[in-house]
Amino acid sequence: MLKASDYPSVSLREPAPLTGGAHQWDYKKGNIMTVHLTDDFAANYAAWRDAGIAVPGFDPKAVRNYTEQHPYWIHFGAGNLFRAVHAPIAQDLIENGETKAGILVAETFDADIIDLAYKPFDNRCLQVVLNADGSVDSRLIASVADAFGIRAHDGEWDRLAKVFRDPQLQFVTVTITEKGYALTRPDGELLPWIKPEADGGPDKAVSAMGAITALLFERFKAGAAPIAMVSTDNFSQNGDRFAAAIRQMAGWWHANGFVGSDFLDYVKNPAKVSFPLSMIDRITPNPAEAVSELLAKQGFGDTEIIHTPKRTNVAPFANTEKTWYLVIEDAFPNGRPDLTKAGVYLADRDTVNEADEMKVTTCLNPLHTALATFGMLLGYPSMSKTIADPTLRKLVERLGYTEGLPVVTDPGIFSPKEFLRQVIEERVPNPNIPDTPARISTDTSQKIPIRYGVTIGKYLKSDTLDAGSLVAIPLTIAGWLRLLLGADGKGTRDDGSEVTLSSDPRLADLQAALAGLTVGGDLADADAKLRPILADAAIFGTDLNATPLADKIIGYFREFAAGTGTVDATIAKALK
Repeated sequence: MLKASDYPSVSLREPAPLTGGAHQWDYKKGNIMTVHLTDDFAANYAAWRDAGIAVPGFDPKAVRNYTEQHPYWIHFGAGNLFRAVHAPIAQDLIENGETKAGILVAETFDADIIDLAYKPFDNRCLQVVLNADGSVDSRLIASVADAFGIRAHDGEWDRLAKVFRDPQLQFVTVTITEKGYALTRPDGELLPWIKPEADGGPDKAVSAMGAITALLFERFKAGAAPIAMVSTDNFSQNGDRFAAAIRQMAGWWHANGFVGSDFLDYVKNPAKVSFPLSMIDRITPNPAEAVSELLAKQGFGDTEIIHTPKRTNVAPFANTEKTWYLVIEDAFPNGRPDLTKAGVYLADRDTVNEADEMKVTTCLNPLHTALATFGMLLGYPSMSKTIADPTLRKLVERLGYTEGLPVVTDPGIFSPKEFLRQVIEERVPNPNIPDTPARISTDTSQKIPIRYGVTIGKYLKSDTLDAGSLVAIPLTIAGWLRLLLGADGKGTRDDGSEVTLSSDPRLADLQAALAGLTVGGDLADADAKLRPILADAAIFGTDLNATPLADKIIGYFREFAAGTGTVDATIAKALK
């Protein structure tokens, strides 16, 4: 069977002159043999080759049958990142002879993903790697043996519960975004969709945290076999946050008489249920129309971008960048295959924590948020356009090299400075990654305490570093607050035009707090309106009014809001 290395890359700008077999591209007629995800690729691999798509070297039906009897890995979160990272890892493990089983996937937030983007395609997808030189590497991913869309405790739930009862199940991974771990409001009140699950017990649980806790209860009742619960979501201390949510849900059920103290002991015992830390990194934007069109031209037939009723954007393909990292704390009480054979780093807890903190607080995520904020202000359509702006390039260079690297601990498995260089010089500038400031701007209020609060805290605690020397961080915070000027989820761009803001759980509150401030208007109340926001440690990790940064942020905000066309000049002046 052909391997990925046997296939040519193809160009995003125009189809490469693929040849071979009976299905070569006919430029005069403009047609090519069309392949579909459900095709028997082993019987007709020449057509896949001519479309520039690498196919698996195994029989998906055999993998599916083996997995049904020997499940070892299930993932929660069936979105694009899963298809760009976890499913390909599972495929590599099969290809490398580490396992005969595939991966299982479940979706609790938007079960329509399973119905619309998995089941019609035999749970297969196309991984499309977009290279910076314009070439594309496409690969058929057929490692997903089964998919579960969870809406209620019905037949689908029963099938999933059966998997959790199987002692062969070794680990669970999740990508549910940081919001998926939240069980309470900032004031401690249960979230409205969590309260019925906390009060009603395992039989009522369908949210991510509720469902996973209920499934762990099924495993406990079936013999309490050990398992690793691995958060691969993009925030610091993700495993600890995962553990806290599961244990909190179990605690409510114990208090309400649904489970015994022995179940609490089970989920609190790392020899039984571990919650390893991880660091994951691969830019995986929503499926792009440009990629869809390219694939269609090259002979791939499943290119429709799907918009679910919950506004999730998925497709039979997942477009992503070439560079990726996944580092996991090696704490698997029920064993695991050799994940390093598929490119995963396994390390001790301290190393994973250092790698994660390096990325999330210094070398990638803070740069993303800064570029996205000013990209929204300046109306740039893509992340690559934002970093092509010389002023914004200088901003993130200062943010990373000058302000970030002095507080980074080198994890030892890769260089923070080289990681940062890749981000600034190769990854974000890649014009073929269809990532947008609007996507990165989602939930900014939830990201700031990690992406900037951690670095601010390190400066405040340092005997040698001066928090007052920070420039890029207060500029970004001021730019974010300036972007929010408006009402009803609409902000104001640098040119004065209205822009729809990305979703954020604090958006309505923040816009209400800023009400009365307008671009080019009277800013006499700016100090009084901004100080309470800057005091919110839930957003910034500390009360910024007790630091030298508050005055800087307010000053930059006033300059940004003084009129239109102020953003570039304000940043350039501050960076001098």
